[in-house]
Amino acid sequence: MAKTPVDLDLDRERISQLMKEFRRRSRATVRDRWHAVRFNMLLSVQAAVAAALAWTASHELLGNPSPVFAPISAIGTIASSVGQRFRRTIELIIGVAVGIGLGDVLVLLAGRGAWQLGLIVLLSIVVTIFLGGGPAVVTQAAATAVLIVTVMPSESNIEAPRVIDALIGGFAGLVVIALVLPLNPLRVVDRAARPALGRLTEELTETAEALKTRDAARAQRALDRLREVEEHLQSFAEALEGGRETSILSPVRWHRRPALAQYVESSEYIEHAVHNSGTLIRRSVTVLEDDEPVPEEMANAVALLAEAVKMLRRDLGIGIQPEAAREQALQAIGQAGRAYDEGVGFSGSVVIAQVRTTGSDLLRATGIERTEANRLVRLAAGGHAGDAAQAAADAARSGGQRRS
Repeated sequence: MAKTPVDLDLDRERISQLMKEFRRRSRATVRDRWHAVRFNMLLSVQAAVAAALAWTASHELLGNPSPVFAPISAIGTIASSVGQRFRRTIELIIGVAVGIGLGDVLVLLAGRGAWQLGLIVLLSIVVTIFLGGGPAVVTQAAATAVLIVTVMPSESNIEAPRVIDALIGGFAGLVVIALVLPLNPLRVVDRAARPALGRLTEELTETAEALKTRDAARAQRALDRLREVEEHLQSFAEALEGGRETSILSPVRWHRRPALAQYVESSEYIEHAVHNSGTLIRRSVTVLEDDEPVPEEMANAVALLAEAVKMLRRDLGIGIQPEAAREQALQAIGQAGRAYDEGVGFSGSVVIAQVRTTGSDLLRATGIERTEANRLVRLAAGGHAGDAAQAAADAARSGGQRRS
């Protein structure tokens, strides 16, 4: 059956929408990949320098003609288990020792060949797991056994140099991390937090605009994009571990400890804010789809939350007290209280509740302890400008209190 001109127009419109979505996702993918390259560039340089340093130390200083394990251990120390590199170095040495012991014994008993190689790898893994080794130890033991059977079958009496190589490599990795090319822990954490907090800011802003224009589809798109934040939160958590490790290992980064500690303490509440914002946006979609009342103050409250998130990331990133973020969060809660007084539907009341909850999360992230944060939220939620201002003034005075 031939398509009518109307059908053809609809097809063109759908194709046009699909192409626009494809271009948007392609740009996002390229941007995310470029961010990943920039984020890991210094890590790559660290691994390269550590590998070269380990090879030089083993080959030139100790006279090892084939220091294979030294650069491998150095790379493993830096590139794996970020935030646990002391433990990683020990695991590397244990893994090498297990691989060498099993490999040498089994080669002596069974010789070399394909089935012998498979058997050696199997037993290396089983024995390492039985000894309680983690994935890094298991991998290192199996890889070492393979290298013994395949790469250097003609050499003898090199068991001790192999273990020493592993020790040199791990030590070289730690030296590079601590002294040669130490990361700026605060910068690393800030870069890792930027995608998550930046996306949260953008989608809360979009939701506020959707509420103002009563555009349910726009709010739904914001909700769909917010789901991408979950993967960014994992990178954020890993960066925090790496940042804490660097602030311990590197003397030149010790002055960053207070600012980094503030970021670490805030991370739990940042994650809560992301999850609660998801509920907020989801209910905003329902408000618009069900044609519930949308007071102007509701949209203002969501927009102020977005501004609070933006200021929180800025202040944590430069290591100062996030007082502006506190004030914006309390203003958002005050606007939500006024919106409730204006009159909202069932889903609208959930949006108001989530503004309060997310605002409380942001207050906790700025350093306000739980009891004080709850008091400030209740005060700001009175719905009057004076209440929010008074709460902001109280927050400024109590900002130095420790969290419970």
